[in-house]
Amino acid sequence: MEFLSQLINGLSLGSIYALIALGYTMVYGICKMLNFAHGDVIMVGAYMLSIAMATLHFPPFLSILVSMVVCATLGVCIEKIAYKPLRNASPLAVLITAIGVSYFLQSSALLLFGSTQRRVESAINVPNLQIGAFSISGNSLITLGVTVVLMVIITWFINNTMTGKAILAVSEDKGAAQLMGINVNRTISVTFLIGSALAAVAGVLFISAYGYVGPYTGSMPGIKAFVAAVLGGIGSVPGAMLGGILLGIIESLSKAYISTQLSDAIVFGVLIVVLLVRPNGLLGKKRTEKV
Repeated sequence: MEFLSQLINGLSLGSIYALIALGYTMVYGICKMLNFAHGDVIMVGAYMLSIAMATLHFPPFLSILVSMVVCATLGVCIEKIAYKPLRNASPLAVLITAIGVSYFLQSSALLLFGSTQRRVESAINVPNLQIGAFSISGNSLITLGVTVVLMVIITWFINNTMTGKAILAVSEDKGAAQLMGINVNRTISVTFLIGSALAAVAGVLFISAYGYVGPYTGSMPGIKAFVAAVLGGIGSVPGAMLGGILLGIIESLSKAYISTQLSDAIVFGVLIVVLLVRPNGLLGKKRTEKV
C-alpha cells in the first residue's frame, strides 16, 4: 500500500517536471539552446497566482489565466530582448545569457517580495478519492490529468496546425523554412509563448502540491526538469512526458526507500548514466551532422 502511495506521488511530481521539461524541449528543438531561465518563469507564475488570489481576490480560474498570460508575455519578452540578438552567437554566449536571465529574475523577485517564502492558497481544491482503506490525493489526480490533457493538445497542435508545422519546419532547418515563406521570428516567439504558459501551469500545480513560493522556488524544479528532458530525449515532446514521469517516480521512491538526503543525488546520477549509455535520451533522435 505504501509503494502504491509513493508511486502516485511520483506520478504527480513527475507530471510537474514533464510540463516544465516540455518548455525546455520545445525551445531546444527550435533554437538549439537551453533556456535555463525557464525554471524561474515558474516562480513568476506562482507569484502572479498569489497576487491575483490573495491581493486582487480573483477567483481561482481567473487567477490561473492571469498567471499564464503574464508568464507567456514574459517568455516572449525574454526571447526578444535577451536571445534574439544572439541567434548567430556561439552556444556558450547563449548559455551564459540564459543563466544571467535566470539570476535577473531571481534577484528581481528577491527585491520585490523579499527572501521569505510566501504561503499561497491552492487554486485547486479537489477532495481525495477513497478506495477502500486507500486514499488518493485529489490534487495528485488533477495534476496528472491536466498534464496528460496538455500533452495531447500540444502534440495535436504541433502535428495538425499550420503554426505547429511551422515549428517543426524551423526546428529542422531555419534557412529552408524561411525560403518556404515561414516567419521564423514569429514561430520562435510562439514557441516561447507556449512554453512559458505551460511553465505557469506547472507553477500552479507546484503550489497546489507544496503551498509556498519564494524567489528560488523554480530553481531546483527547473534543473530537474532539464534532467527529465535529457532523459526522455531533448527535442521530443513525448520524451518530455516520459522523462518527467520517470524522474518523478525515481525521486519519490528514492525518498521513501533509500534516503531523503540522497534523492537529489540519485536524480542527477540518472542524468550521468543516461548521458553515458544513451546520450540522445530514451525517445531522442540521433542526428547526423552534415559537413
